[in-house]
Amino acid sequence: MFTTDRDLLIFEPALLRDLAWAAQRTLSTTGTIAGTTLTLASGSFEDAQIDAGSVVLFDALAIEVVERLTATTAIVSLLRASPTSTPIPPPSASNRTVRAYTFAPQIALVHRQVLAMIGIDPDGAGPLTEASVTNPRALSRLEALGALHLLYAGAAAPGAGGEPMAERAAMYRQRFAEERERVVAMIDTDADGIADASRRPTVFALVRG
Repeated sequence: MFTTDRDLLIFEPALLRDLAWAAQRTLSTTGTIAGTTLTLASGSFEDAQIDAGSVVLFDALAIEVVERLTATTAIVSLLRASPTSTPIPPPSASNRTVRAYTFAPQIALVHRQVLAMIGIDPDGAGPLTEASVTNPRALSRLEALGALHLLYAGAAAPGAGGEPMAERAAMYRQRFAEERERVVAMIDTDADGIADASRRPTVFALVRG
């Protein structure tokens, strides 16, 4: 996929406060932070499929995973401006609650749609694959906006969140449409590692699955 959970929190820092119920909780334990290293008291980053780009709530503070070192240790950071920025150490603390959530199912749905928009079969049936895109980070914003639209559209369902959520869903749908007009995917069509085609996402109906 072109985007991760940490990319969603750049747009919506309170996303886990507002929509944790729509996420998958993959880890619930305690842990300790010293510098930029988070050490779990139990559980496993590996089993929970937590890696770079994942988000962890450490004593209710949202932090991003920069790198998984072992099954129980990871380099973490306060949310950075970009995935390549220097890690920012969270406040050090011991034996605090550690919970991890992911919106991977919603991101995956939009990812399939984005691939289809640029002419790549999301099931890998054609000659081009996700690996054919040479500028995947350029599509990260598009994918994140689409995922946020799906999340808030779901929260706006009757009895789930009401009008404020519907307004946010509409806003992200509009931003998704605007980004679709702006972004260009660079494609390597002959597998030589060099982009030889550019494609803009075509008109495609964004629907909630």
